[in-house]
Amino acid sequence: MSKRDYYEVLGVARHASDEELKKAYRRCAMKHHPDRNPGNAEAEVAFKECKEAYEVLSDGNKRRAYDQHGHAAFEHGMGGGGGGPGYADMGDIFGDIFGNIFGGGAGGARGPRRGADVGYVMELSLEEAVGGIDRQIEIPTLETCDSCDGSGSADGKVETCETCGGRGQVRFQRGIFSMQQGCPHCGGRGQTISNPCGDCHGQGRVERNKTLQVKIPAGVDTGDRIRLTGEGEAGPPGVPPGDLYVEVRVKEHEIFQRDGDDLHCDVPIRISQAALGDTIRVPTLGGEVELRIPAETQTSKVFRLRDQGVKSVRSRRKGDLYCRAVVETPVNLTAEQRDLLEQFEATFVGDGARKHSPRSSTFIDGVKGFWDRMTS
Repeated sequence: MSKRDYYEVLGVARHASDEELKKAYRRCAMKHHPDRNPGNAEAEVAFKECKEAYEVLSDGNKRRAYDQHGHAAFEHGMGGGGGGPGYADMGDIFGDIFGNIFGGGAGGARGPRRGADVGYVMELSLEEAVGGIDRQIEIPTLETCDSCDGSGSADGKVETCETCGGRGQVRFQRGIFSMQQGCPHCGGRGQTISNPCGDCHGQGRVERNKTLQVKIPAGVDTGDRIRLTGEGEAGPPGVPPGDLYVEVRVKEHEIFQRDGDDLHCDVPIRISQAALGDTIRVPTLGGEVELRIPAETQTSKVFRLRDQGVKSVRSRRKGDLYCRAVVETPVNLTAEQRDLLEQFEATFVGDGARKHSPRSSTFIDGVKGFWDRMTS
């Protein structure tokens, strides 16, 4: 049986916000939870389906992949396609569902595994994206407090939390529900501080602007991401920092349009060049090259220059450059030029003129056929 659409499972629109997704997930989980539907196999399947849908749609990267490719995006074990949680996951589920209701602490039952990831959007010119670049960036983030070395304590002393006994989690019993979540007293850390650090106010982290040197490899394109491990926000004491993700956005170019590893551009040519043929010079990202325009070239004719595109950041294969000929109508004519053109135009007389204009002849024949069909 094919899987249901994740948005349908949660009963939300495809443009639903994160908050709408979370509310829909809570309703779904409450309705179908096995403890509320003992022995009901259909409810258990629906509960797992609901959890699976939320795991995918609540993650920005997974949601984008699902929106683009559907369930096929997770056929090979990508997150969210594993068939939903078993009963071993109940603590995490209830920590998420009821955290706001009972003042849940950070990180749920097991506490935070690491600091938060940080995103940064870097705009590049086409030349920078194609050639690669080292760029210095500055990002606001949370870093380990130097004064207390991340402990949050002014004197380095910490005490075991009396509320959770150092476990970082507490359990609630509400009717048929047994819920465990991060301790609201110690924030899931399992420890309390009687003499908090004056610089970080006991948090162990302070806000700072961090300067980093980022190496962008040659060939990147809009949407590519570079991960800098450990350069995200610092976590609580004993927890490693998150990662920094630099997302690339390539600005529009005045000459070239990029399509994967290929480039496209329009090349203007004069009527005489199009009719008689010529060799012209066209720009590429590596400099100018010669392009032969054969006689009788029509506008929109495309010429392919091999290996003049972008070298792929993944396969290292180089794309091609496609030049589209655009025949320009001359402007600002001198009297002599106008006279020559009038003499030239005078040579196109009678039925013989049609052989010189293949596209015009085809168009005229089409118009005649159209009117014949309309009047018959």
